[in-house]
Amino acid sequence: MPEDRQFIPLNIAVLTVSDTRTELDDVSGQTLATGLIQSGHKLYQKKIVADSIYQIRAVVSPWIADAEVNAILITGGTGVTGRDGTPEAVTPLLDKVLDGFGEVFRMISYQDIKSSTMQSRAVAGVANATYLFCVPGSANACRTAWEGLIKDQLDYRTRPCNLVQLMPRLLEK
Repeated sequence: MPEDRQFIPLNIAVLTVSDTRTELDDVSGQTLATGLIQSGHKLYQKKIVADSIYQIRAVVSPWIADAEVNAILITGGTGVTGRDGTPEAVTPLLDKVLDGFGEVFRMISYQDIKSSTMQSRAVAGVANATYLFCVPGSANACRTAWEGLIKDQLDYRTRPCNLVQLMPRLLEK
């Protein structure tokens, strides 16, 4: 019989990418923060940054370098407009891309928003042993991503496997 796994709380940072949101009306960032706290994780930091590749990197890069941060949830900037630059900002920072995240996110989203899901450029990966998840800026998309994918993969108890159990090995060469 497999050993019982105990929940391991992670330090998770949340970043909202938006040219218009403030702490007062950042429903998407708050949706992610609430979800991770209710799941037993710790909100390491929460910030809002303009949709600028360099401003996004200026916030995300120190989190990646900080050994205390286990995961980063980014909402916004994943669409196709001229200002949407989250994937372009984050992808070059990744050591490995988790292609399945975007694929499964769009599959799950299709149930709610049908073909509009093809506009999503949701992406995830790992950088310096830190998991990053970039999801669309709507609160519904954040809920879908957290409840349908991220929550279980950041829970050490999830079987048959999860991302937490891989954490000690992420920096292996």
